[in-house]
Amino acid sequence: MFRWLFSKTFLYVMACCGISYASITIHEAFRQEPLPQKIKAPSINRPFDFAGEPVPMGNRDVLDRLDFELIKNTYLHRTTLINLKSAGRYFPLIEKILKEEGIPEDFKYLVPVESNFSNATSSAGAKGFWQIMSGTARELGLVVTDKVDERYNVELATRAACKFIKDQYEHFGSWTLVAAAYNGGGTRISRELKAQNVSNFYDLYLNPETSKYIFRILAVKEIMSYPEDFGYEISPAELYQPLKTSQQFEVDTAITNLTSFAQSHGSTYQMLRYLNPWITDRDLPKVKGKKFIIRLP
Repeated sequence: MFRWLFSKTFLYVMACCGISYASITIHEAFRQEPLPQKIKAPSINRPFDFAGEPVPMGNRDVLDRLDFELIKNTYLHRTTLINLKSAGRYFPLIEKILKEEGIPEDFKYLVPVESNFSNATSSAGAKGFWQIMSGTARELGLVVTDKVDERYNVELATRAACKFIKDQYEHFGSWTLVAAAYNGGGTRISRELKAQNVSNFYDLYLNPETSKYIFRILAVKEIMSYPEDFGYEISPAELYQPLKTSQQFEVDTAITNLTSFAQSHGSTYQMLRYLNPWITDRDLPKVKGKKFIIRLP
């Protein structure tokens, strides 16, 4: 009944305006007013590389996968803006550690790809900026208990990730394969290289997640290196600044009440947890042979 009345009313209005039904459709009458934006595909007509290792741009499959990830990540507006702002806080520390460990700076882009600079938990249980599994974390020297999780300590987790990266590079001799191994596991990558009788990442047929991982890194690297070229305008003043603390405590004994500990030093439990996300409970147990650094404002 409503549809019949709408159609009759719409035809009556058109007739009064001298518009024939043949000259206009209902769709045209209610078209969206043009929005003030332009959606364009970013160009891939230029060289790309990861850690100085060139991407074979003459390979059609490589071009398609790179194009897909560059388009997808170009238009992840909210995520990209937050990553760009977060990079102001965390990239200086990560870059410093990578340099000290002799690892190419491009590996810093694994962090926004893995976690978007958040202490996320994956469906498989990987945690922190570098998304490290608990068993691997312990092998790399991190403390992981029900009250302490050093995967949430950006500095220590970055050092641990560097150990893994250096170990994998000794085996593969290719930074691109190392990055693929970070996602897919070194054993799997080695097995597939042997089974497919190839020697580099771009010739490998892998599972969908690992296949697109390197291209996601390449896309994020390009966008975060030249944000203005992709329509992102952020002034230096808008970047998140590194967290500064004025108090630092080296602790090798148990702290039974972290609220009291924080208040005794002029702070709060909330600020203690904010500045020390690796603490995951209200008390800090003693860990044999381990000294923790607690930072407060």
